[in-house]
Amino acid sequence: MKIGRKVVITGLGTINPIGNSVEESWKSVREGKCGVGEITAFDTTNFKVKVAAEVKNFHPETRLEKRELRHMARFTQLALYAADEAIKDSGLCETEDFSFDTKISDEEADRCGVIISCGIGGIGNIEEQHKRGEDMGYEKVNPFFVPMAISNMAAARVAINHGLKGMCTCPVTACAGGSNAIGDAFLRIRDGYEDVFVCGGTESSITPLGIAGFQNMKALSQSEDPKRASIPFDKDRNGFVMGEGSGIVVLEEYEHAKKRGAHIYAEMVGYGSNCDAYHITSPSPEGEGGAKCMKLALKDAGISADEVDYINAHGTSTSLNDKYETAAIKSVFGDHAKELLVSSTKSMTGHLLGGAGGVEAVFSIKALEDGFVPATVGLMETEPDMDLNYVPGKGIEKKLDYVLSNSLGFGGHNACLIFKRYEG
Repeated sequence: MKIGRKVVITGLGTINPIGNSVEESWKSVREGKCGVGEITAFDTTNFKVKVAAEVKNFHPETRLEKRELRHMARFTQLALYAADEAIKDSGLCETEDFSFDTKISDEEADRCGVIISCGIGGIGNIEEQHKRGEDMGYEKVNPFFVPMAISNMAAARVAINHGLKGMCTCPVTACAGGSNAIGDAFLRIRDGYEDVFVCGGTESSITPLGIAGFQNMKALSQSEDPKRASIPFDKDRNGFVMGEGSGIVVLEEYEHAKKRGAHIYAEMVGYGSNCDAYHITSPSPEGEGGAKCMKLALKDAGISADEVDYINAHGTSTSLNDKYETAAIKSVFGDHAKELLVSSTKSMTGHLLGGAGGVEAVFSIKALEDGFVPATVGLMETEPDMDLNYVPGKGIEKKLDYVLSNSLGFGGHNACLIFKRYEG
């Protein structure tokens, strides 16, 4: 086992409210497209919350048999869709067409793992089957209910469909989960346990119970204007907008990727993870936990704070998160905070909960590759103490060397990832 190995990104996949592929999503990011709209998944007549960021035109039956879809929750379908794109993109499985069941070679299987986070799992299936049991008797509950609803099933399905026999797990750390999944995979490869990981996050909880739960704790925006609902760092922000989707990356040990001639998007160099140990929903005062987590990631990467060019912020559009994340960035980066570019792509995608870190990692990696900083669309005016460059309205063309991505979750879970521009 070789410790301290170099880890690179060789595959990207996503489906989210602004695109059903990496190419489509990144085009939307560059154009500053907002994916928020009226909820169509259910009737919101009796709800105060009317908008969400739904995935559009999703047709999984184009890649998967309808019989299988009946046994699979939406969050799992989304993960399979994104993972399939990422695996094909990486070239690990030789195939010209998308196929959910393209297997990796037997000699590689034991060295390839899967870590995909999901915060809530098949909440829609839980609602549906509970009603079925109440209305028709519990003997009528679907026998596939449990394997459809449990949060780890996205990771399991990806592993099963592609024959990936290394470590397979599902971090359930709320909004930090997708980043924890990527960070944990990074450590496994760096420390020599596996050579490849398919990792990221997925979520689909735009359901009556999902929306009601967050609505009643006053976490969601009640704005009925899609352009003024998910507005991170804006003085008029009033809650986050629920999003859905999946973001998946293929991490690979450098020599392994180089040997097979893989395209390398970027290098992953740092990971920090900790806990506020403060409150079940509120971040610790002044973002103390998030600040420590960013410092852990910088230390792990072996770089100084002033080497970071851009931060893809957690930026949820809630009062406390945006205020305390700003304070945390200032405390970590000092004078360099004035030079940093900081934006929240949740202004376009909404908040994907356990899927957020995966999608934002994809965007962070594309930012490095493309030399483009995404905007915080919809941002019009900030508060006096929120004075960073949040890239309002329109993205910026800029060569980037290091990008940091923040994920801060309920329960005080924090995860920070650092990616480096690859120079082959």
